[in-house]
Amino acid sequence: MSKKCDILGTGVMSGNSVSHANNKTRRRFMPNLQVVSLFSEALNKVFKLRICSKTLRSIEHNGGLDSYLTSTSNTKLTPEAKQIKKSIEAKKAQA
Repeated sequence: MSKKCDILGTGVMSGNSVSHANNKTRRRFMPNLQVVSLFSEALNKVFKLRICSKTLRSIEHNGGLDSYLTSTSNTKLTPEAKQIKKSIEAKKAQA
């Protein structure tokens, strides 16, 4: 399983570990991925996603999965998240 966020696609980054003697060695910065169940009010459905903690905080700040996805640009979302967003918008347009 890849180490990527299911909504934003945040992945592994690389950089240097710098010692006290200023020696630099390459290292990997892993995203803080959590498996969470998010409820969509428009679809009345629960989605089990593997997202990073920063994305989870943003979802809670925006008031839920539906409002977060509708306010986020499609260029920032993964294909899976775009599909969820499309079905949410279709359900809202239908109602």
